[in-house]
Amino acid sequence: GAPGAARGPLLAAAEVLALDDEEEDLEVFSKDASLTEVNSFSPSVPISPSSMINQYKFEDEPELRDLFITVDDPESHITAIETFITYRVVTKTSRGEFDSSEYEVRRRYQDFLWLKSKLEEAHPTLIIPPLPEKFIMKGMVERFSDEFIETRRKALHKFLNRIADHPTLTFNEDFKVFLTAQAWELSSHKKQGPGLLSRMGQTVRAVASSVRGGVKNRPEMFTEINSYMETFSQKINVLDKIAHRIYKEEKEYFNEMKEYGPIHTLWSASEEDIADSLKGVASCIDKCCKATEKRMAGLSENLLPILHEYVLYSEILMGVLKRRDQIQGELDSKVDALANKKAEKDLFSEEIGKLEDKVECANNALKADWDRWKQNMQCDMRSTFTNVAEKNLRYYEECLATWESFLASQTVDLHVEEDSEDRP
Repeated sequence: GAPGAARGPLLAAAEVLALDDEEEDLEVFSKDASLTEVNSFSPSVPISPSSMINQYKFEDEPELRDLFITVDDPESHITAIETFITYRVVTKTSRGEFDSSEYEVRRRYQDFLWLKSKLEEAHPTLIIPPLPEKFIMKGMVERFSDEFIETRRKALHKFLNRIADHPTLTFNEDFKVFLTAQAWELSSHKKQGPGLLSRMGQTVRAVASSVRGGVKNRPEMFTEINSYMETFSQKINVLDKIAHRIYKEEKEYFNEMKEYGPIHTLWSASEEDIADSLKGVASCIDKCCKATEKRMAGLSENLLPILHEYVLYSEILMGVLKRRDQIQGELDSKVDALANKKAEKDLFSEEIGKLEDKVECANNALKADWDRWKQNMQCDMRSTFTNVAEKNLRYYEECLATWESFLASQTVDLHVEEDSEDRP
């Protein structure tokens, strides 16, 4: 997206990351605020400099980018028990926390999955970029075909660069290990203790029932985001399906066109009087065929990947909202327990204080990341649709010029024939 486009709302978001943990401060937005107004923070909200939320800084500084990652050079590995692909990950950086300015490692898809799960554990209410699915739809492409491997490589490249560009995720320790550790070091690092999510499993299950019934004190903003995402998910899924169908039909049309042109050329050999016209039609079809191929490449490289990425993003965001509700549900259940157990009041009060901090942290992380995600999404969509429109325009102009040229040549030929017939 445009480097400066997101700065205003993001700075506004960062300014409220140090809210006091009083309950009303969780509802920064008015009850009737629309989703388009989610950046309208109240200037009267008190700021607490000692808040634990200060760890989240969401100002985007793309002009100060200091981490560049490339995913390339896929290699196939065949063992007795499995076949898999590894990709080269090259990192160049000027950051002080890295021991070197350049790293080159090889990673397989499972390593990317591990990184994504570690990021989700460390930042449960941040929007982690999506990975391409492990399995692909039947009938699309073969799992180890060049087309599939290249599509996946591009998606993995985008995944790492979206993390690198994220103001918080980019400094995650597991991300650094992923980029720098040799294969044996990464394997060793993966074995270090159970993940946070597995340790939290019991707690999450314990509050699941209260979450299912709806969260008592959910701020209005998150109800609105949830509603927005349900609509967004529905629309983006329909767009994704239709775009794939259009691409499939375009491919079938292209294959028919490839057979259609040569027939005219073959026919011209036995039709001397209209041979030039037949060859002209064949030439036009061939040119239009090449233009169609370029348009298809534009669809598969620009439109299809971005639509599908946001289908996956919609699933991720629904998961993030559920995790936020689980954290809120944990607080709600403790507040209920305190009301019913007078004897352990001090112990419960301390736990509730910690949970209130946790909810505040989760809410503010998601608020700022939501603003950032929405800005990026709108920028990506505008850029993609503009790109598709330009390619469509070029395609139709090219085909139009091709057929107009053919018509002009036929008109000239007709005039020449008429002139020769008029002569005595």
